[in-house]
Amino acid sequence: MPSQLNTANAGKGHIFNPEILREYDIRGRVGESLNVEDAYAVGRSFGTLVKRRGGSQVCVGYDGRETSPEYAAAVIQGLVDTGLIAENVGRGPSPMLYFAVKDHMADGGIMVTGSHNPAEYNGFKMTLQSTPVFGEMIQELGYIASHGDYESGEGSVRETDVVENYIARLLRDFDGAPDTIKIAWDCGNGATGDIVKQLTAQLPGEHILLYEDIDGTFPNHHPDPTVDENLQDLIKVVTEQNCDFGIAFDGDGDRIGVVDEQGRVLRCDMLLAIYAREILEERKGAPIIGDIKCSQVLFDEIERLGGQPIMWKTGHSLIKDKMAQTRAPLAGELSGHIFFGDKWYGFDDATYCAIRLMNEVYSEEGPLSRLTAHLPQLHNTPEVRIEVDESEKFGLVEKLVETVKADYQEGFAISEIDGIRVSNEHGWWLLRASNTQNVLVTRVEANSLEALEELKNMVSTEVQKIGYGVSFPK
Repeated sequence: MPSQLNTANAGKGHIFNPEILREYDIRGRVGESLNVEDAYAVGRSFGTLVKRRGGSQVCVGYDGRETSPEYAAAVIQGLVDTGLIAENVGRGPSPMLYFAVKDHMADGGIMVTGSHNPAEYNGFKMTLQSTPVFGEMIQELGYIASHGDYESGEGSVRETDVVENYIARLLRDFDGAPDTIKIAWDCGNGATGDIVKQLTAQLPGEHILLYEDIDGTFPNHHPDPTVDENLQDLIKVVTEQNCDFGIAFDGDGDRIGVVDEQGRVLRCDMLLAIYAREILEERKGAPIIGDIKCSQVLFDEIERLGGQPIMWKTGHSLIKDKMAQTRAPLAGELSGHIFFGDKWYGFDDATYCAIRLMNEVYSEEGPLSRLTAHLPQLHNTPEVRIEVDESEKFGLVEKLVETVKADYQEGFAISEIDGIRVSNEHGWWLLRASNTQNVLVTRVEANSLEALEELKNMVSTEVQKIGYGVSFPK
């Protein structure tokens, strides 16, 4: 057990800061709302949950943040003290941990990661063999810990290297490409670095790697590909070195960012539209899921291709759960989480998404931009984040919903699937509370620049009523 961990209280109750028990993971600021004792309690309470379900084995992985090895060791000790086999798969991206759970038929998995949050954060993503862990199940972990209601036993630890098998499985679905391909990859000093180095060494063509050395301080740029500022280095390389396209990853490798050959950012709802075409050619009528932030263009394209479009809540665990319910072969979020049930395991893996994108680009004659050239060119904003106090963000959305319903009754449709999405004949806008950061998220889309400005003004007016301002990019 790590030296910083107080073993005297290991069998007693543990109270998590309630702010870190989020909708679909556990995440907090290191040394403030999150510490090594929390990590041990996560292992002990999750191990208890698994054991009571008849399980015996849990895989553990960790990202490149400075506290992640220590936290992983504490998680493993918690699992062992519950009486389980803890299989340590080591450092790598979250999808590698998810793969290990599936490939080894483990009963569950815990990934120590702060995902795309700043360097001072860390946390835990959890999964069962066939079910994501989110919502009430995370609150159940808090209850088990607070009451010290742990299972006990003498478990064991296995050290397992899954890198070779994981890369081999990624390559199994690669359809091939000419030796003339040229791709830029921005790892953002995140957990994908080692995997991308080994993967690209086995791919044809030329591959330019940016920030592939894993460094949890993220010295070059923040590892969040949904923010265009974080893609500027990739855009420069793609355009100056005439690459076919560029790929970017978030801190733990479950979210993808894409830049086409012209240096234009390809939003992930449009990326979903590309993937949907191939899948619906073979699976007519299949449901395909996009989160509430996705463009209307995506849902219209799915329908045009003969699929069943489903709009759903934002959140990787929520989307996975909806996929399982509907047996959808493809789902995704604007934030870059894309889930393949087609040929893959249903979890979000940005490196696998890159393989599938290569298949799409090199099966066509022409560049990446050609794959979306037929889609309507609507005007939209990226995700815009409004920083708020963590404890009040959900209440702020509730207040805004009340005022919007009072202000806009005719000519507008209102969806409350996740936050609020307000639509009229010219476009729509959305505002919701992030489940991973202390922010409200908004996005606007319209069929003309004039309508876009009108809807942006509407958002600004409503946000001001709850005491905040919003700044849309020019």
